[in-house]
Amino acid sequence: MAHIQFLDETLRDGQQSLWGMRMQAGMALPVAPIIDQTGYQIISLAGSSLFEVLIRHCQEDPWAGLDMLVKAMPQTPLRAGCRSNGSVTFGFTPDALMDIWVDRLCAHGIRSFWLYDVLFNIDKMQRLAKQAKKYDCQVAGTMLFTLSPVHDDAYYADKADKLSALPEVDSLLLYDTGGVLDRARISTLVPAIVAKARGKPIEMHANNMLGQSAKSYIDAIEFGVTTIHTAVRPMANGPSIPSVEIMARNVEMLGHTHNLDTSKFAPVADHFERVGKAAGFLVNQHFEYDVTSLKHQIPGGMMGTLRAQLVQQNMLDKLPDVLEEVARVRRELGYPGMATPFAQLVGTLAVLNIVTGNRYSVVPDEVIQYAAGYYGDPVAPIDADVMDRIMAKPRAKEIVGSPPEQPDREELHRRHGTAGDDDELLLRALVPAADLDRMRLSGAPRQDYPTLSSPELDQVSRLLRVASLPMVQMRSAELELVMRR
Repeated sequence: MAHIQFLDETLRDGQQSLWGMRMQAGMALPVAPIIDQTGYQIISLAGSSLFEVLIRHCQEDPWAGLDMLVKAMPQTPLRAGCRSNGSVTFGFTPDALMDIWVDRLCAHGIRSFWLYDVLFNIDKMQRLAKQAKKYDCQVAGTMLFTLSPVHDDAYYADKADKLSALPEVDSLLLYDTGGVLDRARISTLVPAIVAKARGKPIEMHANNMLGQSAKSYIDAIEFGVTTIHTAVRPMANGPSIPSVEIMARNVEMLGHTHNLDTSKFAPVADHFERVGKAAGFLVNQHFEYDVTSLKHQIPGGMMGTLRAQLVQQNMLDKLPDVLEEVARVRRELGYPGMATPFAQLVGTLAVLNIVTGNRYSVVPDEVIQYAAGYYGDPVAPIDADVMDRIMAKPRAKEIVGSPPEQPDREELHRRHGTAGDDDELLLRALVPAADLDRMRLSGAPRQDYPTLSSPELDQVSRLLRVASLPMVQMRSAELELVMRR
């Protein structure tokens, strides 16, 4: 029997997968102290894309919101996720800006990181890990799992060996974005990773896309995983991860032990169910087993983006075709792991291929950068014909001749006029100025969220805070409103 640790993803992946990262600080603040007292090993909280969404779509200052939540949860280490070479953008962020991003998250109270690179640029991961260690942070070296002919057990054992050899890495995180791991693969994969882990603990995160991730957790525990990632039930399952309620019970039933105070689950779950329903977000999700997911392996957070892109083109009926095209594009591009940025690049390219009816007639810059090797070496060779089509684009010559810049901190501050204010630099470098201006007109983040409300009333409230014109008109399928001062 084993002692199992739980990492809470309610406030990060749960809301990313179900709410599109639109959880404002006030939506979580009333129950943050309860989450802090539950006994989690770590609480996952922040990410760069969350910052962008809060600014652009919620007009909320993410630094102020982060400070509120950190203050409300003093007992448990709080975690942030970080891609080695990009923040917000699906392209590249200068190394100096990535270092500043990690430094400022630490300065605001983050004490744990999961660092990843889909193509495993280990040197970049280590540089950020060293930055985090300046604040004595716990660092999880992440291995993003994907099914392909080249991602075999030996591939992941090699990555586990390289990551565990880094003195700055405290644990290894096996991250299954598509929720495709089953017992047969776990029974060989996890032991292969454990054998190369140098005694460092293994964490597991599995999005429940096929409805089998709770079983995968149980199997993974049998073979050596000691920390599992969960969320309270309204924020769990579907494209999110398994619920803490069922996994705590499963762990107990199998004779394992944990540190959770299960009496804390219900008030947190009740709160997020009320808030989610009032805001018009998904709660209490369940997915059935769909073999299509094994082919495209689109992560939970990406599926909503694909749907939105097709709705804009009035082509939602083409979703099955797009999913088939995703699998084809992924194969042609050398089986990149389906996580940021490659899930978005493959998904967007598949949509373009279907919408235009002419495959690879439109190729985003980031795909050209990938083909040029700027992200690192592809796991498998890119299809030769596809490579020719990509590199024949007019933009290809310009992109190949202009590698990503690497300005230092002083140059970044000079370009953005931020006079040494690193928090402000990050916002200005990563988010359009117009979005920042709208955010600042909204004032301080709210401390709660009215659950006796509706998405329409919340839009009205937001308009009242930011509108400066003498008349404002808003129209949706459910509401038409005209306000005059």
